[in-house]
Amino acid sequence: MNAIATADLRKSYGDLTALAGLTLDVPSGELFALLGPNGAGKSTTIRILTGQLRPDAGSASVLGVDPVEDPVGVRERIGVLPEQESPPSFMTPREYFDFVASVRGIDDDALSERVETWAARLSFREKLDTLNTDLSRGQQQKVMITGAFLHDPDLVFIDEPLVNLDPIVQETVKRFLESYRDDGNTVFLSTHDIDVAAELCDRVGIVREGDLVATRRPAELGEGERLLDVFLREVGDGAASVDGPTGSGGAHDR
Repeated sequence: MNAIATADLRKSYGDLTALAGLTLDVPSGELFALLGPNGAGKSTTIRILTGQLRPDAGSASVLGVDPVEDPVGVRERIGVLPEQESPPSFMTPREYFDFVASVRGIDDDALSERVETWAARLSFREKLDTLNTDLSRGQQQKVMITGAFLHDPDLVFIDEPLVNLDPIVQETVKRFLESYRDDGNTVFLSTHDIDVAAELCDRVGIVREGDLVATRRPAELGEGERLLDVFLREVGDGAASVDGPTGSGGAHDR
């Protein structure tokens, strides 16, 4: 079963084409990355799939639900971690998690257990009652990661999950994402970091000018082939804004 499916998805902003017929499938239980230069359509894709934006044409399905026809139904079952978004400055992490729990219908016992687990996992227990505005960017990112997973969603959309995190916490997050996937859940990752995509993901989709131009399985590389090489071959000059000097890639899916 596909957790995500799109067909000929199109979106323009005036004369700017963001999506030019994007078609992709992400099976349930897969850790999938969408990789592309700035302006390739990654953020627009996530906004459509999470029910925040209507496409001009085409169709989409998320966990069997149409995000255009039933955006609330989609958002009830997914988690979202936007890039560089901060928790409300006037709340503490604990107050923010209480708010998330009220929206998501998490009971007090489950909330307490999950907050404790995440605070220990990401090492911010001592910051739970500090105003978010007084937290470092890394600590704020920990709060946002926790909020995205607090309701135990079936599918999470993540935009640059490791930004502002120190190397130890980055490794913790990466290992969690793998275990989350291994439990049968789905991760849709948008990133500029080719190394992260190559290390973590079952498949990587490469987008250029709003269209999916290639799909690779990093574990199925030819000898000496790197995901960076594949990316440069498919995207060319538009790759200048993508991070990651190294990485591994694979062959076209068949």
